[in-house]
Amino acid sequence: MVKSPAMLQDILAGRTAASIDDVIAMMTAIDQRLPDADGVKWFNRLYLRVTERVRAAVATAHFSDPRFMTALDVVFANLYFSALGEADVDASRAPSAWQPLFAARAKPRIARLQFALAGMNAHINRDLPVGIVRVFEDLGGDPVTGEAEHRDFDSVNDILASVEVEIKAEFAVGLIGAIDAAAGRIDDVVAMWNVRAARAAAWTNAQVLWTLRVVPPLQASFFQRLDSFTGLAGRGLLMPASEGEIGV
Repeated sequence: MVKSPAMLQDILAGRTAASIDDVIAMMTAIDQRLPDADGVKWFNRLYLRVTERVRAAVATAHFSDPRFMTALDVVFANLYFSALGEADVDASRAPSAWQPLFAARAKPRIARLQFALAGMNAHINRDLPVGIVRVFEDLGGDPVTGEAEHRDFDSVNDILASVEVEIKAEFAVGLIGAIDAAAGRIDDVVAMWNVRAARAAAWTNAQVLWTLRVVPPLQASFFQRLDSFTGLAGRGLLMPASEGEIGV
């Protein structure tokens, strides 16, 4: 049984990351705190690996606008920390997109990969459009005409792909990963969700949110629907294996 509630408050409560180093430090602390039985651990670990790669890319002038990518990394991560901090007190307080992951985090017969994908679903489909808009508001420019920023944003897809290859074996550990009979079902779950497509949609949704700033009620309604639909997708990604699939 996963320990709860408030097992992360000393890491999250009243804190926001101000740099990529802060983000990595907080994710590392979360990784060390959460037990393997907690599904959130596997999204957090995947996210930590990606963030470490983004930090390295910023340091090696991989991006044409490292200031934008650094700011986006930090703003984006703080949205995750905020959702996790709310759920650490009461899962129902988290945004709708995040609630499936936080509600299922201690359930058996769900693969590590499913937990990681459910977290990516919530974070990319809900949080990333908001993060993009906030960074443009802070730094100037806009997601409609920001071609250089968009190219840098798309280049992160290659980082995600390389991390995916590295973590496959680690995330296959556990009941479902070890059972051939369940492999087809997990492949079906993975096929339901594509990170490149999700990130492309996130940029488009950021453009919509940006354009709707002149009509705040409509912007709020659009985002509420986005949050809700993301939650529905998350529930689909977290369907547990049947007892027969894992040989129980």
